[in-house]
Amino acid sequence: MLAAAGFGLAGCQVTPLYGTLPSGGTVRDDTRAIRIEPATTRVGQELRNELIFAFTGGGSAAAEDRYSLRIVLSEHESAVGVEKLADVPAAYFILVRASFVLTEIATGTTVLSGSSFASASYDFSTQRFANLRAKRDAEDRAVKVISDDIRTRIAAHFATAG
Repeated sequence: MLAAAGFGLAGCQVTPLYGTLPSGGTVRDDTRAIRIEPATTRVGQELRNELIFAFTGGGSAAAEDRYSLRIVLSEHESAVGVEKLADVPAAYFILVRASFVLTEIATGTTVLSGSSFASASYDFSTQRFANLRAKRDAEDRAVKVISDDIRTRIAAHFATAG
């Protein structure tokens, strides 16, 4: 029984995500060499900032960019609850979707592409500023989830391709 389990696992490989790759480099070296295209919205800029920090660890980027990451965002908001007798929304639901394409700058070939989404909700009140702040916080929470997903996918790609 134990021998059968050993044969079943013989083809599996476990590589540390942030260790040294067989090529001699690290995943961090590859992610630091990613240039993230500029964003056009506040939510897009927030995602860009999260990814820059995730890829560099708060340090400096690589001296030369080897990859380019393009992200297209869409956002949808809908009311999910209505106050009784007031006929105004009590809560909103925000859905943020991101499609991304990672390309190698030197060759122009697509290295990885995918999409990610996250949702968040926020309560609606009678205070205007509180509503604006609550919406921004919900967007930021969704962006953090998307950033973590994209970072993990790209890091996993570099770890397995590496």
